[in-house]
Amino acid sequence: MIDSWLGFQYGLAAFVIGLLLIAASNLKAWRRMNRYPAPASFPRVSILVPARNEEDNIEACVRSLLAQDYPDFEVVALNDESTDRTGAILAALDGEPRLRVLNGMPLPPDWLGKHWACHQLAQAATGELLLFTDADTRHHPQALREAVAALHAERADLLTALPRQIVGSWAERLIVPIILWSLFALVPLALAHRLRRTSLVVAVGQYMLFRREAYDRSGGHAAVRQHAVDDIALARRIVSQGLRWRLADAGVRVRCRMYRNPGQVVEGLSKNLFAAFDYGWPQFLFVWAWMGLVFVIWPMLLGLGLLGVTLPSFSLEAAAVAVAGSIGLWLIVVRRFGLPTYLALLYPVSMALTVIIAFRSMALTLTGKATWKGRALVRPTPR
Repeated sequence: MIDSWLGFQYGLAAFVIGLLLIAASNLKAWRRMNRYPAPASFPRVSILVPARNEEDNIEACVRSLLAQDYPDFEVVALNDESTDRTGAILAALDGEPRLRVLNGMPLPPDWLGKHWACHQLAQAATGELLLFTDADTRHHPQALREAVAALHAERADLLTALPRQIVGSWAERLIVPIILWSLFALVPLALAHRLRRTSLVVAVGQYMLFRREAYDRSGGHAAVRQHAVDDIALARRIVSQGLRWRLADAGVRVRCRMYRNPGQVVEGLSKNLFAAFDYGWPQFLFVWAWMGLVFVIWPMLLGLGLLGVTLPSFSLEAAAVAVAGSIGLWLIVVRRFGLPTYLALLYPVSMALTVIIAFRSMALTLTGKATWKGRALVRPTPR
């Protein structure tokens, strides 16, 4: 029994070292979007922006998109039944060159709101390429040119890219980096691109550039109308159709502040975390219990051990390796994505908060109480 317990502890340490190796490999595999050669041609791009209650963001976002240094594009923004000044702001911008403003149709009962807005935008688009981006993003003038270059160079049907994440409040600083950590530490990107398995597919809804024929072939947003995590669901459909996806780092050209207060952080992750597991509760429970053990309980036990309070046969060495590896892993993530270095030392707090939100996400989804931006989310069909 003691040997098994010690073996388990060293297994935890090995698991962390494995994640550290994945992150190190992703430093090379996850290419920056501005490091691709210029394409031979620049097809027409429709930039599509769904906006619901985005009065603090929509004008700055649209103006940054209209300033793109790209020969042939349009910006189509849709006011999705906003209850704030979003509609008035878009109306004032209407008439700008390259901009079309749409007023969204009422939400059908079997659709989620953003998905319905994106579906309407895709129907109105005239481009050979479709770029879906969020109203809380800001775009450098070279961003679109470089994204199209990356799409062509990678021969991709879908290029999804991660913007630089801006974090302000403590809730954002402690919890938003978990998203970056999970992408960088859990997905060996070179292998995911090569194997094309849907279980390894990741995507970032803040920046999704499709070839139009690939979007249509996948079924578009209509095919994932009830899935809260539409970006991953769409990317999985791309792969299931035998099409090619690539993930890039857009941090030098696109930035995003997805949440602005603790309430938005909790609501946003509650919407997404359970859905990201395709609503499968057994694997969801296992993964988050495991994450809590490795990244919350184990550092606590190490701290107690250093104070002289330990469990029988507790290995300080194994725990120290796991914690040191975890800090090293977080240092890779925060440095790559321009986050404060001290967050690496606070990783047990970040993970503990995220575990709590994860179980909240499952509870709200299964009871049909999950919401986003004032709308109830469609409860998925029970598995």
